[in-house]
Amino acid sequence: MTHVTCRRCQNGRRIAVSWPFGSATTSEDEIMEPRFDLNGNELGAEIGKRFSGISMAIMRSATVPRTTLELVELRASQINGCGFCVDAHAKELAAAGEPGARINLVAAWRESTVYTEAERAALALAEEGTRIADAAQGVADETWAQVREHYDDDQIATLLYVVAMINAANRLLVITRTKGGSYEPGTFDAMAS
Repeated sequence: MTHVTCRRCQNGRRIAVSWPFGSATTSEDEIMEPRFDLNGNELGAEIGKRFSGISMAIMRSATVPRTTLELVELRASQINGCGFCVDAHAKELAAAGEPGARINLVAAWRESTVYTEAERAALALAEEGTRIADAAQGVADETWAQVREHYDDDQIATLLYVVAMINAANRLLVITRTKGGSYEPGTFDAMAS
């Protein structure tokens, strides 16, 4: 197996990250299996139903464009390394007709020209709200001013709750090692019906 190593800065210190390439087979030890089925017991299923209900209520009442909310959820999920949620939100965007460039460039939105100023403000809020531990001030005043410039109070409430809920979902699914790749577009909407 060939490894490519990338050196990058994180929290002021350099780290090395290796990715395996060139192997067509995977050993049993390399396969990430889910640790726990959150819906596999009565309490987990009940809490999950309520958690999902809150998320669906936010999405139904939102006046923020659905595309913006999906971009926010995709970006937070990328930061948190949640394979299931990255898969889900990328597929939802594609199914809604979003161009591949807008989906693929979310991780590099600051260096991209395909997002509106309002989307850029929402993505900045999502990043800073997700990386609270990385910055002493949490969400920067400049970011907050940009959000205030583009969104009214109801829309800001929506964005704040979407950022909070996707971060909670990411943590649940990363902790339980829920894998990406199997999500079918429209599943979330079907659950809400």
